Amino acid sequence: MNKKKLLFIIPLCFLVLFNGKKYDEAVKERLFLPIKLCLEGEDCGTVSQASQMSANVSQSEVKKVELSEGSEHVVKMLNVGEGGQMIFEPAVIKVSKGDTIHFKATDMSHNSVSVDGMVPSGASPWAGQLNQDISVTFDTEGVYVYQCDPHVMMAMIGVIQVGDPINMEEIKKASQDYRSKFVMNAERIDNYLNQL
Repeated sequence: MNKKKLLFIIPLCFLVLFNGKKYDEAVKERLFLPIKLCLEGEDCGTVSQASQMSANVSQSEVKKVELSEGSEHVVKMLNVGEGGQMIFEPAVIKVSKGDTIHFKATDMSHNSVSVDGMVPSGASPWAGQLNQDISVTFDTEGVYVYQCDPHVMMAMIGVIQVGDPINMEEIKKASQDYRSKFVMNAERIDNYLNQL
């Protein structure tokens, strides 16, 4: 490989992998293990069984998403948001039948596309163009999963519940195969579905 290509590829890989984070911070984040070391004979602080069970319950609790107010809603397509990198914000939203969601290309190189087999039966699929806003009106009740085509391997996905989640079991089954497309953030699909 010639040196010019190598000088271009290395910074590009660095940008994609760390997306603006300092290298040291990114490495520390990936290597951090929350453990406590105690030497023999030292008091490591005993944890009662009740408090340990309480801690486990609080970690497994998932905050449920509330119904979004109004009939018009905005979902941003972002490189970095509150939920991490390559994300829709909000990533999980509940709306009423007949509501419209405006997908905004806030950051470039994103789109919004419904995932085949992960929309309610009879619902219309959609496919937004790269770098373009798209508005979708939801007339069929159920759960919808959508993605950003260029960043699906980074699990840039979103979930919409319209009215009642009548197809949740089908979505959960389909999500098991769908997650094979992700090389990172594979837990997102389960986390998002659990918020409904």
